[in-house]
Amino acid sequence: MARVPTVLPRPDDLAALSRRQQDELDVTRWLADQKIPVIAPSPLVPREPVQRGGFSMTFWPFVEEARDKEPDYVANAESVADLHAALRAYPGRRLEFLSAADPQSIADSLALLDRHPDLIGAAELDRARREWQFLEPLVRSRSAFEAQFPGVDLQPIHGDCPPVNIFNAVDGDLYADFELITLGPVEWDLAGLGPEHKAAYNRGAQRNGTRPLDEEVLAFVNALGMLRAIATLTLVPQLPELMEYLKPAIDQWQMTPFAAGTNS
Repeated sequence: MARVPTVLPRPDDLAALSRRQQDELDVTRWLADQKIPVIAPSPLVPREPVQRGGFSMTFWPFVEEARDKEPDYVANAESVADLHAALRAYPGRRLEFLSAADPQSIADSLALLDRHPDLIGAAELDRARREWQFLEPLVRSRSAFEAQFPGVDLQPIHGDCPPVNIFNAVDGDLYADFELITLGPVEWDLAGLGPEHKAAYNRGAQRNGTRPLDEEVLAFVNALGMLRAIATLTLVPQLPELMEYLKPAIDQWQMTPFAAGTNS
């Protein structure tokens, strides 16, 4: 199976996309070697991205889905604590701090959105830009984050809501979709989820002897996740069905405190 990303904030930057794809190939191969249940790269071709016709692609084995099994996102959230425990030992040295947040894309998109009044109102865009002004330093700088949240450790994390990226395979659940693998707080992987998911994660963390979720960091990642959703509005002209998924998040954002209550 070939995975070919097509709807991207910077579709012409194949070098950056290729680096991220290589990180995904590396971490999934490493996890498989540690006997962690994961969809690993295809062994039939070299484990590296291939570029053709202006696209960058990677290759994976076909895994049959257990279509009669409904995802259990609460159980998945508890399982994410196991994944985090395994990832603590991952030796990947290229991982950047919160690269999954893609701060440059957020900044660029918020600058462009005044051209799309059909997607977001002026008052909402003004609020989003003010929130970004507050949050951006904490995303851009590891030292600024660590000063804001002393004692919160950083480690390799999945980067893209792993409770909803666990694949129900016929032979058992598999961790999947590591294209946003990054260095960050474990809270990033639980952003936007409900209290039952957080409680489940904390049960898994207690079982693994790792730390529970920090409420202040959760507020930060939730605020950042909301701004990423708003920034993604710039992709709606390319993929109109995105609006169906973004609108609930934006409606929720409008009802939350400024920057989700993150302390200044």
